[in-house]
This record gives sequence, structure tokens and C-alpha cells, in this order.
Amino acid sequence: MTGARVRIAISGKSGCGNTTVSKLVADTLGYPMINFTFRTLSEEKGIEFWTFCKQAEETDEYDLEVDRRQVEMAMAAEHCVLGSRLAIWMLKDADFKVYLTASSEERARRITEREGGSLSERMEQTQRRDANDSKRYLRLYGIDNSDTSIADLVIDTSKLGPEQVADLIIAEVRKRENP
Repeated sequence: MTGARVRIAISGKSGCGNTTVSKLVADTLGYPMINFTFRTLSEEKGIEFWTFCKQAEETDEYDLEVDRRQVEMAMAAEHCVLGSRLAIWMLKDADFKVYLTASSEERARRITEREGGSLSERMEQTQRRDANDSKRYLRLYGIDNSDTSIADLVIDTSKLGPEQVADLIIAEVRKRENP
């Protein structure tokens, strides 16, 4: 990763730690973090998040806007960490692509911890959201968001804290900068 620009893309399904890890990596490296998501757009539009997700099932407008805006933001930055569900696919010029995974149970547990509600409710929502997201990404872009072959590094975050995951990514970035 030599050159003037360094763009890091971090992806994974909901509850894998994308946002937290992306922020830690960006802060440590001193890069801006770009994390323009469905949640961000739903807040901008003043629509409750789960209602927004339901609406997104009926129109491509939200996906296309989120994806377009985050890529534009990343391309305008000299250095950045882009954290989003599709970052590793959408930011084709990324210098380093990381995919985070975790079991469905662990992801639902984390979402419950973050947003409240019951674990069974979050498990059902997470599975439904995963299925809906995967179907949309395949239809809109031909992307199978379970296919990690495009990633330079795949990390199972199930048994790791966000700091440990960020440390693994930063170590790899530094190794690539100084081969």
C-alpha cells in the first residue's frame, strides 16, 4: 500500500462490529471514518429505522443513495476508512478490504445490547434483515454479501473485542505499508 492515498474498506453483516471497528481503525491511523448507512439516511429523513428498512424493501432509492454517497465521500478523501455493509465491493479502489463475520447468535446478542429488546426478537429481525439485504444486494449489484473472496482479510469477531479486531487490521495495514 504505497502511494499518497490509503483507503480501507471494512464490511460485514449487522452486529459484526463494522462501525465500532472502523472508528477504532480510523482514529488510530488518523484517517477520517466514512460510515454513511441506512441508519444515517433514516435519521436524515426523520424515519424510524425499522420502518425505513421496511420501506427499503419496496424501493431501490435508499440503497442507491446510501451506496452512491458513501463511495463519493471515500473517493473525495485522501485517506479514509469506509465502514459499511458493501464497502469492500463498492469501493473498488480500496487499498485494503476487510470482511468481519460473527455467528447469528452473537450478532443478535450485540444488537440487543446496543438497541434493547428481547434476544429472540433481535434474532428474528437480524435473520430477516440479513435475508432481505442479501436479496437486494444480489438484485441491485450482483453482489453476494456472504462471498468473502474479494476481501484481503476476513476476521471472525465472535470471540474478539473491537479493540482486538482493530489491532489485527492496523497490524496488517502497517505490514503492507512497510513490507
